[in-house]
This record gives sequence, structure tokens and C-alpha cells, in this order.
Amino acid sequence: MVGEASRSQAGRSEMSMSRRRRVLRASAGVVGPVSFVSGWALGGAMRPEYSPVHEAISQLARIGAPHRPVMTTAFVAFGVAVPVFAPVLSDSLDAGKALTWSLSLAGLATLGVAAFPLARSGGSTEDLVHSTFATLGYIGMALTPMLGAAAFHRLAHFRAAAASGTVGAVSAASLVATAFASDVGLFQRLGLGVVDAWLVVMAISVLRSGNGWAAAAPVHSRVLRPPWDAST
Repeated sequence: MVGEASRSQAGRSEMSMSRRRRVLRASAGVVGPVSFVSGWALGGAMRPEYSPVHEAISQLARIGAPHRPVMTTAFVAFGVAVPVFAPVLSDSLDAGKALTWSLSLAGLATLGVAAFPLARSGGSTEDLVHSTFATLGYIGMALTPMLGAAAFHRLAHFRAAAASGTVGAVSAASLVATAFASDVGLFQRLGLGVVDAWLVVMAISVLRSGNGWAAAAPVHSRVLRPPWDAST
């Protein structure tokens, strides 16, 4: 009896620790995007001459830029947090490793952006490395909600699938537009911002649901659906 009680207590303790780890990982899905958006909002507000419409976010962290630690810190916070959140999000959607890899790519590439800031003057090797990491980050950001859409569709959460697919499409189109339009800052913020918002909604949904959408039975149940999916 004593042995059974000890095993039962150990099992409950392990489950409690697992839940705590899940909560911490899901919370990272809020902390990372909020830190990133707060960084460019605050950093831009501290520079009256800076144009969030015409100038890239990375200009706030350019070497020699005023208050550059604000944006650099935001890059690092995002880069560390979202790979922590990635496995929980993938597990909640039963999305497989592809979603984990895409979101982790977005985070790790952002760390690269922070580690290799734009140089004081353009055209340097550092700028090329920076741009490469930024492009990889864009790809990871746009791809993640698209993979989420595919997972939602498999789970028969069709409205959530449509919403996630739309987020991915808007992000991809906006980030492609940064290569051609003069309003670089505007399209960057739109392309990255919609995915940041999607990540926060997903993280909050994971925190509220506990087990994730893939664990719902039957799959048509509304219990674990994200806020935008009210279909039956």
C-alpha cells in the first residue's frame, strides 16, 4: 500500500511539473511577440525623426542608432521565446515537426538579426549577413500560420484554418512587398504584426485549453477551439 501511494504521489507530482512546464512554454508565446512589437513601438517613439512607414524595423538597432539597445533587446526576447513556444504549439495542433521548425527558424533567425546589426553605413558584409537572417526570419514567420492552417483543417476546425491561412497569406504578401515598395516599414510591420498577433492568440488559447485542439474529442467539439472558430 505504501509503495502504491508513493507511486501515485510521484505520478501526480510529475503531471503537475509537466503542466507547469507547458504553461511556461505557452507563456513564451505571449512574451516573445509582445516584446518584439513593444520594442519597435517604443524605439520608434523615442526617435522623432524615425519614420515607421518608410524605414525598416532594423534601422532602430543599426550600429550608432540612438536607443538601439531597446530594439536589440526586443529582438533577443523574441528570438529566445518563440522557439520555446514552438513545440507546445505544434503539439497542441498535432502539426508535426514542420511547424516547430518553422517557428524556431523565425526565432533563431531573429537572434541572428540581433547579433549582426546593420552597419553605420550601408553596403557592408554585415548588412548582407543581417539581410540573410532577416529573410530567413520572414520565411519562418509567414510559413508558421500556413502550417497551422493545414493542421486546423485536418482537425476539422475550418474557420480557424481559414483565419490562419489568411494570416499567412497577408504576411507573405506584405513581406514580399518590402522588396519593391518604398513603404518598407509599413509592410514590415503589417507582415510581421499579423503573425505576432496570431501567435499571441494561439498561446492564450493553449493556456486556456490546457491540452490543445488535437486532444478534443470529438474533433468538432468547441471546447478547445480558438476564439475565432465557432463552427460546428
